[in-house]
Amino acid sequence: MLRFNLFIRKYTEPFMWISGICIILAMFLKVSILYVISFILVGIPIVFKAIQALRFNTIGIELLVSIAAIGACLIGEYSEAAIVTFLFQFGSFLEQKTMKKTRSAIKALTEMAPTTAWKILGDTVEEIEADEIEEGDILLVKAGNQIACDGIVLSGEGYAKESSITGESLPKHKTMGDLVFSGTLLDSGLIHMEATKVGEDTTFSKIISLVEEAQDAKSPVERFIDRFAKYYTPSVIVLAALVLIFTKNVDTAITVLVLACPGALVIGAPIANVAGIGKGAQEGILLKGGDSIHTYCKTDTFVFDKTGTLTQGNPSVVRQKEYTKEVDHVLRLAASLEKMSDHPLAQAIVKYVGNVEYITFDKIIQEKGKGISAIKEDLNICVGNLRFMQENEVLVEESVQKDIVSFQEKGMSIVLVAINNTVSLLLGISDPIKPETKECIAKLKKLGVSKVMMLTGDNAISATLVCEQLNIDAFEAELLPQDKLHIIQKLQKEGRTVTFVGDGINDSPALVASDIGIAMGNGMDVAIDSSDVVLIKSDFKSLVKSLQLARRTVRILYQNIAIAIITVFLLLAGLFAGYIHMSIGMLIHEASILVVILNAMRLLIKEKEK
Repeated sequence: MLRFNLFIRKYTEPFMWISGICIILAMFLKVSILYVISFILVGIPIVFKAIQALRFNTIGIELLVSIAAIGACLIGEYSEAAIVTFLFQFGSFLEQKTMKKTRSAIKALTEMAPTTAWKILGDTVEEIEADEIEEGDILLVKAGNQIACDGIVLSGEGYAKESSITGESLPKHKTMGDLVFSGTLLDSGLIHMEATKVGEDTTFSKIISLVEEAQDAKSPVERFIDRFAKYYTPSVIVLAALVLIFTKNVDTAITVLVLACPGALVIGAPIANVAGIGKGAQEGILLKGGDSIHTYCKTDTFVFDKTGTLTQGNPSVVRQKEYTKEVDHVLRLAASLEKMSDHPLAQAIVKYVGNVEYITFDKIIQEKGKGISAIKEDLNICVGNLRFMQENEVLVEESVQKDIVSFQEKGMSIVLVAINNTVSLLLGISDPIKPETKECIAKLKKLGVSKVMMLTGDNAISATLVCEQLNIDAFEAELLPQDKLHIIQKLQKEGRTVTFVGDGINDSPALVASDIGIAMGNGMDVAIDSSDVVLIKSDFKSLVKSLQLARRTVRILYQNIAIAIITVFLLLAGLFAGYIHMSIGMLIHEASILVVILNAMRLLIKEKEK
């Protein structure tokens, strides 16, 4: 049985083409035996599939076609049997070819996977397989070579093409301290790098895995169609039996079986989803399967984090106000503490202070969204926002409060540094808004998004300025991560479908709780692991494109379902009215499959930006 199965699979396509030639010759030569040969060539694989399905208690489309074709042969309609089975196999052939094309994005990604790397061993360099690389290995990457793992540049410089990761065609300059990614190409230059993520942990591998899983994941509509088909097929057999009983016409009963096959219905939904996911992968937009697509297209409320999402995510200290003479020592203490935090404002302070000899502390306490404190011998150091200072009983004098308001009115985020419960330093940090943000938020509203909201841990004055510049409907400021979570849940209780867009660093609770979570900025790992939609480019143009793509995919999916149902209804109506016969009906039926395939393929065509 196994050998026969393999034989059938191997020669199904050649048999189909030979069958088609036999049908053409039979039409011209008027030789019935050629119809019989044609039916045997394409009918046996269909009958075999039907039997295999029945062994697993499944009644599929193949069973309907098998009964209809065998019945046609029994009443002497060999031409009908041959044409019906040929058209069914030809439709399956087109379906498989189209599926392969829609999955071309993941195939192209897979082909980019690196195979070898140059590992530095003392004074020598050895070529090794990519799967032999271990974390901590030092690798040499020359111009024209693929980067075999994620890592950090230790020395040298060059330009890396990162289109396989970000979709951007222009190479990016890489120098000491920069991150590089597996699957990208060093276009020019030479670098030494340290491997930080290898094998399945690399960003490239995670992207491939995500797209593969997404293309196999079914949407609610697909799951409904699967359940529908389970009961639909037996119902059609019963209908054909009733037609035979009441009309006494075997030909009509068999034709009912053929024309009622839900081929276009079964293929219409999955091919739309797969095409949409494939198109997204080409554009650097990873949609995590049918569920995510269907929920995302219903979004009526967008909620944004501020720092690293609406802003560029590269904050810098632009103003300083000191209340002590030991400014350098205080800055050193602040940088030593902030080095322990991954928050963008903390990193801005570390960068601002520059290269110093960092201090070690006896005890460190970090509170997300507020600040960080530590004890060093007889010193109690606090670095954070005003709320953090108040909670730690730091004295904030009236003059300091006036300076804080002055900084905030200019749109700065503020960080206070206190030593032994007294404010020693005030830092004003600025993070410019991304240039395309305002335009893209306007486009989201044109797409029917009824509410755009901003949630931030920053102060209310800075938040107000950002919202005014971007025409955002509402905001909540001075929030902790758990506060953002509660606001998301409140919006959902109001009946809203909420998409939360954060930087992927401290917004994980809100990302997971929202109907759709999208991580932007530098949180690639969190984006892939926790989000429903991943924007590899992390820009607002991709955000707008992702919503447009999700809505196009669902729109085409429902168009395909409508085409399939209307076709079956019209064919059956035409049959009972006497206008449709088996072969012409099957031709129209298979044409409807081709129509839904071509309709889904429209998703792969680049759409003009609106």
